[in-house]
Amino acid sequence: MYIHKEGRILILVILLLSVFIPLAFQSFLGISGGLLYFIAFVCAVFFLLILQFFRNPSRNIVPDVTKVIAPADGKVVVIERVREDEYLKDERIQVSIFMSPINVHVNRNPVGGLVKYFKYHPGKYLVAWHPKSSTENERTTLVIETENKIPVLVRQIAGALAKRIKWYVKEGDKVNQGAEFGFIKFGSRVDLFLPLNADIQVQLNQKTIGGETVIATID
Repeated sequence: MYIHKEGRILILVILLLSVFIPLAFQSFLGISGGLLYFIAFVCAVFFLLILQFFRNPSRNIVPDVTKVIAPADGKVVVIERVREDEYLKDERIQVSIFMSPINVHVNRNPVGGLVKYFKYHPGKYLVAWHPKSSTENERTTLVIETENKIPVLVRQIAGALAKRIKWYVKEGDKVNQGAEFGFIKFGSRVDLFLPLNADIQVQLNQKTIGGETVIATID
C-alpha cells in the first residue's frame, strides 16, 4: 500500500501542522501538561484520518472482457432500471456505489477498451445519496466501449464534502480494466450504467472492493 499522489502535498502540510500546533501552544501560550497532550493527540488523530483517506492499496486485478468490476470501494446503494439521457439515450441498469470518507477513493476502469466519450459537468454538492445528485452535482461522465463493442458508462459524482473530482482519461484513450481513471476527495459516489441483459452479481448494501468485486457479467 502507498499514498495516492492526490494527497501527498496535503499530507505533508498536515504533518508539519501537527508538529507545529502543539509546539506553538506550548511556546506562545505556555500550555503544558494534560491539555498539551490532548492537543497533540487531536492533531495526531486528524493526521491519521487524512493519511488513511489517501491510501492506495494494491489490488489483485484479473482482466476479463466478460466482467464489469467495481470502479470504487464502498457500498452498493442503487440497483435499478433507468433511462440514461446524456450519451446512451436508452434504458440501462444503474448500479451506484457510495464511498464514505473512510473508503479508498481511487476510481478504476470497470472494463477495458476505448474511451468513446468523456465530459466534466460543474454542479451542486448535494449529499451523494440524494436522487438528483446523479444529474445536478459536480460530476464526470465516462463511456468505455469494450472489445465486444459494449458501451459501459461510468459517472463520478461529488458529494457534500467532495468538491474536487480528478480524472486521468480523455476521449480516444485505450484503457485497461482495473487501471486508475480518477479520484474523488472526501466522500462521493460512482454510478455504472450497464446493458439491460447484464447479469448483476451484487446486492444492495453489499460492500465492494475497487478493481476486484465483480459487479456484473456482460456478453
